Amino acid sequence: MFKTSFLLFFSVLTLAIGLNSCTEYSKVLKSTDAELKWEYAQAALDSGACFKALPLLEELVGLTRGTQRAQQVQYNYAKAHYCVNDYYLARYYFSHYAKTFPNSDLVEEVEFKAAICSYNLSPNWSLDQTETRSAIQELQLFMDRYPASALRDSSQTMIDNLRSKLERKSFESAAIYHKTGQFKSATIAMKNALKDFPDSPYREDLQFLILDSYYQYAIQSTNRRKLERFNDAALAFHTFASRFPDSLYLPDAQRIYEHCVKAVETLESEEK
Repeated sequence: MFKTSFLLFFSVLTLAIGLNSCTEYSKVLKSTDAELKWEYAQAALDSGACFKALPLLEELVGLTRGTQRAQQVQYNYAKAHYCVNDYYLARYYFSHYAKTFPNSDLVEEVEFKAAICSYNLSPNWSLDQTETRSAIQELQLFMDRYPASALRDSSQTMIDNLRSKLERKSFESAAIYHKTGQFKSATIAMKNALKDFPDSPYREDLQFLILDSYYQYAIQSTNRRKLERFNDAALAFHTFASRFPDSLYLPDAQRIYEHCVKAVETLESEEK
């Protein structure tokens, strides 16, 4: 009985506090007192109630334009968008702040935060990577502008994470040609992947798949082209074996090479 009464009392008290809070917020929204709106918006932002801060700050951006408070209001407005995970608008307003107040002490910080927004907008590797490339450019530009920044290491870490997505995307996009039997396209795509990302963690896999693609392409070729393409595969084996002498793929690569050598010998004897 006591427990039930306590829970009922607690529920009523919570509801009353919530209603009072809503009533207070509604009064602030309707108020014409800019100072009251500013104080409430700051408190809401500090407490993490960013959705409440947003409409107040949006109004204050217009009310304070051209005043001494404009910088802080616009900075908080960008922060509020970031707080609610609206990275598109947060990036826009952080960048806008940097352009509007180029002499502000906060310029380095807001440019970094704008770059972080781009980082957060980068999608999974399997999706279009336009945002990923933009984020890399923005972070690199930040590092170029502030070479002594304490945020440099964080920027480089984010760039490395973004590049890993591009490397994965490049590898998977190339590998799909091999999986679907488009071996000529596979060799081209994989060579481009290695050219674009010479330090890719997938370079061993790519080099082996280049070898196998040449081999499979040779098997599918007409007799007139087989000799040339088996020789291409044999050359790809030497490249692979020299670069990855301890590879787990080496036994398979060796078998492919031996098949190529036998095929070349057979084809050359038939030509005589």
